[in-house]
Amino acid sequence: MAVAMVATVELRAGDTRVANPFFGTLSAVSPAELPAKSAELVSQADSKNCVETTINVVKAAVGLNPAAAATIVGTIAQSTPKMASVAAATAAALVPEQAIAIARAAAVAAPSEAGKIVEAVCRVVPSAYKDVANAVAGVVPGAGKAILAGVSAAIPPLQEPIAKVLAASNGGNPIVGPVLAPLPSILPATTTPLSANAAPLPPITPSVHFKPAPPISPVDYSSPGSGSGVELPGGHTSPP
Repeated sequence: MAVAMVATVELRAGDTRVANPFFGTLSAVSPAELPAKSAELVSQADSKNCVETTINVVKAAVGLNPAAAATIVGTIAQSTPKMASVAAATAAALVPEQAIAIARAAAVAAPSEAGKIVEAVCRVVPSAYKDVANAVAGVVPGAGKAILAGVSAAIPPLQEPIAKVLAASNGGNPIVGPVLAPLPSILPATTTPLSANAAPLPPITPSVHFKPAPPISPVDYSSPGSGSGVELPGGHTSPP
């Protein structure tokens, strides 16, 4: 369900062809009223359409005021905690540079959803998984196990090392920071690291070509006057 939800978020975050049914309503309120009105629309949604409504409301609200993304998500999460992860993932997809603040705001408002919030946001912005997890752990310190489980679910390559830590904790509450610190960072999708089997780079060809200097002719000391010295500028000759 989480995978399907995030896929829907990513698709709709970049789809501008479909008219948003909440844009008109939200554009009619002042910037100060935008978070509260967004939360009201989500809380009034039918249970069958709650996810779709949350996605569209966040898209419209963040589109109108991107700087208020974290406040919008936090207000929605407080009024409808079960939609905290959906709201956070939608906003993070729209303004990924605010992913950490968005995840923190959602977790403060809906601490019981900390693990789901981390999973949803990390699926959208995997390169920030450490910062997102640590930010949520900072405001919900008792949710270490759920937060690590969320990271593990969002980023499959980290499942094995995190599973070992959770197993060793014997059901306790691991501290998130020390667990994630030694794990590798996730490169952005636009970065392609060089591999050991990569083709060698082509040789560098200089763009400027220089003509070789003409060879220096040796002095013929057998000729008369040739060994008397070296001719200097101005017609002078140095002593032999």
